[in-house]
Amino acid sequence: MLNSPSADRAGGRHRRNKTINPALRRAAVIAVTAPVAGTILFGTSAFAAEKTVSKTAAATLDPAEQKIADNLGTRIQDTRLGSTLSGVVIDAESNKVVWGHDATTALMPASNTKLATSTAALTVLGPDHRFTTKVVYGAGTLTLVGGGDRTLTSADLDAMAKTVVAGLKSAGLTSVTVQVDDSLFPEPTLATGWNDGYYPDSVAPVRALVVDGHHVTDTSLDAGQTFAKLLAKQGVTVTGSVTHGVAGTGTVPVAQHQSGALSAIVEHMLKVSDNDIAETLLRTTALAAGRPATFEDGTAVVRQILGQYGVSLDNFVIHDGSGLSRANRIPAQTIADLLDLADDPANSQTLKYIVDGLPVAGEAGSTLGPEWGRFDTADSQCAVGKVSAKTGTLTGAIALSGLTKAGDGRWKIFSFIENNSTADPAATKDALDGLAATVNGCWA
Repeated sequence: MLNSPSADRAGGRHRRNKTINPALRRAAVIAVTAPVAGTILFGTSAFAAEKTVSKTAAATLDPAEQKIADNLGTRIQDTRLGSTLSGVVIDAESNKVVWGHDATTALMPASNTKLATSTAALTVLGPDHRFTTKVVYGAGTLTLVGGGDRTLTSADLDAMAKTVVAGLKSAGLTSVTVQVDDSLFPEPTLATGWNDGYYPDSVAPVRALVVDGHHVTDTSLDAGQTFAKLLAKQGVTVTGSVTHGVAGTGTVPVAQHQSGALSAIVEHMLKVSDNDIAETLLRTTALAAGRPATFEDGTAVVRQILGQYGVSLDNFVIHDGSGLSRANRIPAQTIADLLDLADDPANSQTLKYIVDGLPVAGEAGSTLGPEWGRFDTADSQCAVGKVSAKTGTLTGAIALSGLTKAGDGRWKIFSFIENNSTADPAATKDALDGLAATVNGCWA
């Protein structure tokens, strides 16, 4: 397995760091404690964004870098990559550009969008944030209240059911009705660039309540029905059908479950490229910033956070958190800047989980695992365990962006985004894996 780049390179670095304005971090914490809908949290009049650290072309490349540049210049002519490619390689410590090809051309980034979503979520919510699912009781009704936890399991619901039943029995109650409250998020809608075909396979309608990651049209009712069955198993009679409702002000909390830390959720989301978690994080990030839980407000907060870090927003367009939108456009240079930001030791307390969550070449269970046919060709298999990178796949768009230690012993950050190749997608992925192996230097 690849050693964590953030841990391996935690010391001895001299590059200029890009950190977020401290005032923004304080404001974000306040907003998490007491979010107010419609609050303008990030205004240019209140917070001056840092200037983007410019990455100028290197005056000289060391021999290993020159070989990378020469080989990439040749290998991007591979017909499997088509004719529309945005790519860049930078030295992580010096910010020196080793190689670039249409690096500022904005293309459809697919799931590389999740890197932007993760950056905003970790910054606004904080890596220690946990999502809370509650059960409240009032007037004979138990209400299961969703808190945006996409990792909630039936075992978690069972534990809450046992707590609830113990309380009911001690009060002499044996019969209840059950409703679900998912009002934390508005009614699900399609993002710009989505189509009905995404539901429910690629992504479920985004609701604040779901169990076991089920992909069904109404995840909230599904979770409520599971909860009702668990109550019945404990000997409590559930009358009527599970319905939607809103917990009243007079209800009493009777059980709750907290998710794991956001840091672990982000790592998992990136490893497997979970669209549902990404979209939930977009909404909870918007709420924590004092805005409505919508695609539009979530992506606005992402832009504001990136701007505060000094990431260029030139040609940066996103409409969702997962990258499913076919209207998203991000240049390879911006993706590389996001990885550079996450890998910076100055941001390690907040953003290192992005780097740690990147799939590793050959890592089973990740999107770069052998089950997906990644890094298994003669050109790329030498890089197994040596490259960590975020994948991205949509019809007509394939991306691979990450980090690797090159032949000169220095870490390189790379981003390759391909659009509109007519080759078989598996063949295009093989070609991109080869480019990553080229940056590593094992395919010399």
